[in-house]
Amino acid sequence: MASRLEQHAAQLAALGHPVRLAIIRHVVQGGPDGTAAGDLQAKLDIPASTLSHHLERLASAGLVSSRRDGTFLFYSPEFAALRQLTGYLWEDCCKRGKGCC
Repeated sequence: MASRLEQHAAQLAALGHPVRLAIIRHVVQGGPDGTAAGDLQAKLDIPASTLSHHLERLASAGLVSSRRDGTFLFYSPEFAALRQLTGYLWEDCCKRGKGCC
C-alpha cells in the first residue's frame, strides 16, 4: 500500500497537466451528479480519445469516478479525496506541525 506521501504525490502529478486541471475544475463544478463526458469534450474542445486518456489518469489517482447512464458516461468528483489532498497540503501550515494558520 502506498504511503500518504506517495498517494498525494500521484494525485498532484495527475493534476499537473493543464487539461487535467481544467477537467477536474469542470467536474467539480458539475457536483456529485456528475458531468457528461460529451459536455467535457465540448467545453474543452479536445478529441474524445484525448479526453478519455486524461479522465483515466484522474480516475486512477482516485480524484474522479465514473458511472454509465444508458449510452452516456458521467464523471463525478471524489470530494473526499480532493479534501484529503488539500488538507494534506495545509495540515502543517506555519507551525511545523503544531497548529494551523
